[in-house]
Amino acid sequence: MQDYVFSATQILVMDNISEIKQSIRRLMVENLMLQLSPEEIGDAQPLFGPASVGLDSVDALQLVVALDKAYGLKIGDPEAAKQILQNVNSIAEAVLRHQATGKS
Repeated sequence: MQDYVFSATQILVMDNISEIKQSIRRLMVENLMLQLSPEEIGDAQPLFGPASVGLDSVDALQLVVALDKAYGLKIGDPEAAKQILQNVNSIAEAVLRHQATGKS
């Protein structure tokens, strides 16, 4: 068995990531009126397409607005939106990057 040693900073970042992902799932359920609980949305589950949460283009626009209001994350470029809005993990990465650099 391998021992892992984490610094306080790494633990804070991991906690922060978990909190952000949970917050994103709640934001999606509340703003998009999903018939799911936040816990039913997987971090890597696609938001659009087959085997997805079932979002459509209107949901995408609402999600972009909600992310801007909640995190100040501005997604103006359709290609960037396609990359960022893939799943909870990709949104959380964009939020963390924005918080760290002030850019999407």
